[in-house]
Amino acid sequence: MVDNNQNPLAKHFRQPSIYIKLPSGGKYWAEGSVELPLNGELPVYPMTTKDELTLRTPDALMSGQGVVSVIQSCCPNVKNAWDAPSIDMDTLLIAIRIASYGHDMDVDSLCVKCQEPNRFTIDLRSALDSIIPPDYNTPLQVGELRIKLKPQEYTETSKANAMGYEEQRMVANITESTLDAEEKSRAIAAQMAKLIDMTTDLLAKSTAYIALSDGEVVSDQNFIKEFYANAPSTVSRAIQEKVGQMATDAAIKPYQVKCTSCETEYSMSVDFDYASFFDAGF
Repeated sequence: MVDNNQNPLAKHFRQPSIYIKLPSGGKYWAEGSVELPLNGELPVYPMTTKDELTLRTPDALMSGQGVVSVIQSCCPNVKNAWDAPSIDMDTLLIAIRIASYGHDMDVDSLCVKCQEPNRFTIDLRSALDSIIPPDYNTPLQVGELRIKLKPQEYTETSKANAMGYEEQRMVANITESTLDAEEKSRAIAAQMAKLIDMTTDLLAKSTAYIALSDGEVVSDQNFIKEFYANAPSTVSRAIQEKVGQMATDAAIKPYQVKCTSCETEYSMSVDFDYASFFDAGF
């Protein structure tokens, strides 16, 4: 029997264009947020017109909702992209771009020596291959404490980016305002206090647990945040440096290029800012 409700164009709907393995291997995701196939490879579909328009919407990008919507559209095995650990985000988005526009991407760069503009074509597959997840299994020893770190969820990094941008904008507005010096000082101090609190919150959310010398393990986020707020600055700096180093280790490695004008060879970092990254494909 012929199904009259079956769309005759269904066979022309988008199909997976690439399959990827998450750097996290599926760890650090909340239960039910991602469904891993038996082989661990997620199918990635090209973007639809709706997805492209979503990534052109500044408000959706700023809030993070646009990125989440596109990931869930193109990676149907991802049920809640807000829960994606930070170490998986670049892989997901690069794979979506490859699925949508191919693995080649043109990147503009100024020569570090002669400042001439250059355009290079890079292979995004090499960017995927260069992503190595940091070691989150080995706790960091800080004095008598063993501090085990973890990647942040996208919901936290998105919130932190938005808050950080807003706080910096407000500080700039206060500095340029007509307030007298004392009022400016108070207003800036209040905003800086918010930034410090946000930094402490991020450190806590990057911490799985803190183990004491007597074997007690503290995993309560409120206790951990209170500890970072009251610990010696050397402790916070050690954590910040470790988190920063992990981010560097997990980042896309620079490309080695040669200037077409003066033939100087230099390292070119690729900006994977979501808006410009996908806009290049339109």
